Amino acid sequence: MSRRSKTRRKCRCCSTFFIPDPRTEDRQRHCSQPACRHASKAASQRRWLSKNGNGDHFRGTQEVRRVQLWRQSHPGYWKKNHPQPNPSSQGTQTVDGQTAKLDQSSRNVPRALPGTLQDYCLAQDPAFVGLISMVTGSTLQEDIASTARQLLLRGRNILGCVSPETTQTTVEPLS
Repeated sequence: MSRRSKTRRKCRCCSTFFIPDPRTEDRQRHCSQPACRHASKAASQRRWLSKNGNGDHFRGTQEVRRVQLWRQSHPGYWKKNHPQPNPSSQGTQTVDGQTAKLDQSSRNVPRALPGTLQDYCLAQDPAFVGLISMVTGSTLQEDIASTARQLLLRGRNILGCVSPETTQTTVEPLS
């Protein structure tokens, strides 16, 4: 049994002294306070993303396709309990597949929607992503992103931010 000294270290976040965990005392630079652990995680992620090749990790069409195939072969992997499907809950409402034309010809037309789920949905509240997943009955990113785009377009129409295909007007020349 080795005897380790209980050296104190100053936290890089809150500047208080703490005793590092014996298993990681040579690497631990933050105390165990939630704000300091959050700062430690953020610093760790910044270091990882700054390394060559890590900035585009899990992005791009190849990665999206790989994840789609994996999710199709592992349905329900994210559920804590894997109950048998309830026949009464199988009658879910389907969403009409509408394509939006977002070619902008005016500065008064709203911006185009973001192209990927990461760009739009994941920046939103996770409850929003979960709600869309429940409505669509799918956990695939392209299904959630498509539905999110349709919801955003519908919301813009309701609030008067009409999309380009519905704002086509003709201007009469002045005589």
